[in-house]
Amino acid sequence: MTRVPCMEAVVKVLESEGVDTVFGIPGAAILPLYAALQHSSIRHITVRHEEGGTHAADGWARVTGNVGVCIGTSGPAGTNMITGLYTAMADSIPMICITGQAATSKLHQEAFQAVDIVEIARPVTKWAVQLKEPAQAPWVFREAFRIARSGRPGPVLIDLPIDIAKGTCLYDPALDGPLPVEVPEPLPQAVGAALDMIERAKRPIILAGGGVIIADACDELRALAEHLQVPVQVTLMGKGAFPEDHPLFAGMAGIQTQTRWGNAAFLESDLVLAVGARFGDRHTGELDVYRRGRKFIHVDIDPLQIGRVFEPDLGVVGHARPVLANLRDEARRRGAPKEPDKWVRKVSELRGTLLRRDDFDDVPIKPPRVFKEINEYFPRDTTFVTAIGLYQIWSGQFQTTYLPRRYLVCGQAGPLGWEVPAAMGVKLAHPERQVVAVVGDYSFQFLMEEVAVAAQYRIPFVIVMINNEYLGLIRQAELPYDMNFAVDLHYGEGGIDHVKAMEAFGCPARRVELPGDIRDALAWASAEAARERLPVLVEVMVEREANAAMGPSLEAVKEFEPLPELITADWSD
Repeated sequence: MTRVPCMEAVVKVLESEGVDTVFGIPGAAILPLYAALQHSSIRHITVRHEEGGTHAADGWARVTGNVGVCIGTSGPAGTNMITGLYTAMADSIPMICITGQAATSKLHQEAFQAVDIVEIARPVTKWAVQLKEPAQAPWVFREAFRIARSGRPGPVLIDLPIDIAKGTCLYDPALDGPLPVEVPEPLPQAVGAALDMIERAKRPIILAGGGVIIADACDELRALAEHLQVPVQVTLMGKGAFPEDHPLFAGMAGIQTQTRWGNAAFLESDLVLAVGARFGDRHTGELDVYRRGRKFIHVDIDPLQIGRVFEPDLGVVGHARPVLANLRDEARRRGAPKEPDKWVRKVSELRGTLLRRDDFDDVPIKPPRVFKEINEYFPRDTTFVTAIGLYQIWSGQFQTTYLPRRYLVCGQAGPLGWEVPAAMGVKLAHPERQVVAVVGDYSFQFLMEEVAVAAQYRIPFVIVMINNEYLGLIRQAELPYDMNFAVDLHYGEGGIDHVKAMEAFGCPARRVELPGDIRDALAWASAEAARERLPVLVEVMVEREANAAMGPSLEAVKEFEPLPELITADWSD
């Protein structure tokens, strides 16, 4: 064994764990790690804000399935990372945040930028730890990667006091490697019981959550659904787990991000096989309505998730991929593939009946028209990144997705500003992909300084801004007091000219105010991003009071007539 600087051992661990890009901001307390990084194969992207660094690492992790890494120095660098850690924890994203720290002898003396970041981060991480001895360095990092990947994935924080980081340790990379990550198999009797319930049901659906994508179980999901001819719904985090143009696709149920026909199909179902879904409140709405008239099978890798929101009729603990594979294999053992029945045909009928309009020619532009143009212009393998607010709701309602890890959304925490840094992480992980960030005007302003990073490193992607002029969702919430919403964008007090802001970063931008101009603007932005190797903005000015939940912009193509006989019909063929 050779004695080496312990941070060099850490960098060897990062390389062997498959990390090729890290995001961060150097500072005095973290310089020993940066000194080791400069001799490695790892690319470092210097961001403008540590929160932006966490979201970039988050985007990189979501699209690769590997562990994202963000680095910062001591004090406020770590506290700036908390939002990113919370986001990764909420959405089950494997990530490691590394912070510098004051010398251990000074921690009790209120030293400059010394803060107990481990205790601050503990509620929003799977593990938060401070390195105590240089000899522990490679092994603490090995365990951090194992924890981040294991079970329900999530973030880890490692705090490095500068005196410890300057130490040495015995290490030989040839004798070390990643720690094994358990892939728990389901109990055979639980698989059999689940299949019994599905076969007895007359109107079953499979609900694919984000866990199906995390587990890379989309092929197993599709094989099971096709063999049993069971319609498949997705949650917002599960978008892309099942192609939305598949005959068995049954839409999305929810109270905001949903399809009308998905809600109708869900309410007609009598059994739900939920895989890797956590029954978030924006999906379920009122639980008595959500649960009434149907049984639930809940599959999750984390035993503590089962029964957390409500008690299912059957809980199955296991990794989504082997659970779905075992269900598929048992279904094949029991019989030949089934043919589409009356239930499958009814779901297809709902899909063709309960559509929302998206073909508006109105001025100001109605948001559904923007998503119609997005759906029709960009290829099916485009990777979309979006965050929170009205534009996320419109995206969930109108945007079509066909492939896993191509629709990335911060579903639970919903931090404004997530999209631009996350899109950078995606593009750096997959330079060959078309990447599109769908943003709101207010969210864009939270971390728009990261556009400068994308320009500096020549990271090209398209930004489509749905601009309804500042805090649209909150403005519609009927606040009990007056507020200056600063909406006079054309171009009076309080407004931001986003085109000029992008140009100040050296990036092309164009504003669109007519629906007929959207398609040309998207084509222009795609060409400019590829040619200039820069982020490019298309700002679409939409109807200021457009409501994502109701109103003329969401009129159905054909109104749904309630069909009470569906509940009592004989669904067997």
